[in-house]
Parts: sequence; C-alpha cells; structure tokens
Amino acid sequence: MEQISKSGISNLKITIFQAYLFWENVDKNLQNLSLRLSMGIKEKTDLIVLPEMFNTGFSMNAEALAEEMDGKTMKWMADTAVKYDCAVAGSLIIKEGGNYFNRLIWMLPGGSYSPYDKRHLFSLGGEDARYTPGNEKVIVNLKGWNIRLAICYDLRFPVWLRNQNGEYDALLIIASWPDKRSAHWNALIPARAIENQSYVIAANRVGHDGNEMYHSGHSQCIDPMGKTVYYKPEDEDLYTFSISYEELIKTRESFPFLQDADKFKML
Repeated sequence: MEQISKSGISNLKITIFQAYLFWENVDKNLQNLSLRLSMGIKEKTDLIVLPEMFNTGFSMNAEALAEEMDGKTMKWMADTAVKYDCAVAGSLIIKEGGNYFNRLIWMLPGGSYSPYDKRHLFSLGGEDARYTPGNEKVIVNLKGWNIRLAICYDLRFPVWLRNQNGEYDALLIIASWPDKRSAHWNALIPARAIENQSYVIAANRVGHDGNEMYHSGHSQCIDPMGKTVYYKPEDEDLYTFSISYEELIKTRESFPFLQDADKFKML
C-alpha cells in the first residue's frame, strides 16, 4: 500500500540502474538498457535513474557522438517513460546552436522534459575544452517532491548545490565517477544530504571505459540524517527503493538547521 505523509505527499519509488556502458556505442547501450530494464523492473516505479552519458560513456568525442534534441536517444527516453509510466533521468551529449552540452534530461511519460546542462565541467579530463557549461539550476517536481538536478563533478561544489530556503527535497546526481576517487564520492554524498537536509540520490556506472578508467559504482541514496537507504558497490545493479516525505519533514522539524543557514546569491 502506498504510504502518504500528513502533507498529502506520498513516498517516492526510485529505480537506479548502475549500468555497465559500452564505449561510444549508442545503439548497443540503448538495446542493453532496454533489455535489462525489461528483465529487472518487477514493480511500479516513479523514476528510473541512469548514469552520466548513459548512451556513450563519458566521452570527449563530442563532435562524433552528439545528438540533436530530436535524436534517437531522446526518443528512446520518451518511449521508456511511456513504457514504465514514470520519469526517466540521464545525461547525453547534445549539440545545440553550435555548442556541445553534457545535458541531463528529465523525461516524463507525456513527452515533456526538463533539461539541465552540467555547470561544472571536469577540466582534469578536458571536458571544459569540448563542452559548454550550463548556468541555470533546475528543480523539477514529481508527485509533490521538488528534486534538484546535478551531474557528477557538480557534487564537489556545495555552494552551487546549497538548498536555500529548503527549495528542494531531494538532490539527484548522475555520474561517471572513477574508482580511484570513490572515497571522495562516498564522503561528499552524505555531506550534501546532511548539510542540505535532503535525500541525495546518486547513480554511477560500473566497468572500464574506453580510456581504461575503472568505475566501481557505489550508487546510493542517503537520507537527510545521513543514513543509507541504498548502496551498491562494484556490480551492475538495478534496484528499486522508496524515500519518505514524512521522514524528510520530521527531520527538518526536529532539527531546523536550514533556517539558520547563511543567505547569499551567486554572482
């Protein structure tokens, strides 16, 4: 039975697919994702979360791999949202106005979507030389939940992700975060949850990419108190879990830290 909080907002069911990705092979990735989702989703879910650049892997080969906003991957996302009657989130390489973006798409079953362009481009990997950064934060709504969208390297920048005035209830981060820095990933995610008094839902990939960089997953969900709701290292995994709006409100009422936060605006 679906649980509903006193505010009338129900629990949210989320499915994270911690996927192995085939390097720069859009068709193979989309076929594999479709197969694994059809085999693995056994119950109704509200949201399917895929890793960063889920159709190609985290590639700097933007010119060859970029799609338009009416391309095959957007169509696949729209079809998948309809098939499972849920939101679908993941990023891909988009060409628009002569620029290339690492763009997170929040796709709804009706075909409407919200885009978020990655703000913090990973200069260590040359992402800043090939992609254009975004400059707008994006908060979407799902069944009464306000969800902030972010991509990978954004995780390291708490000012950008600051939950001012409790404007969001959950922070959604999709990533291609390598194993060699997994200690940072595992430290920063609980920190973002605790300081922002929100759930953090973080989806990473697994396996080696085309540069022989190994990714060990560690996809997870952390609640506003810093407790683990879901955590999976190493293996490919497709898992559905629930997050509670009642617990979120209870935490904020018991520990009203957000009201004492510094007020600021980003330039």
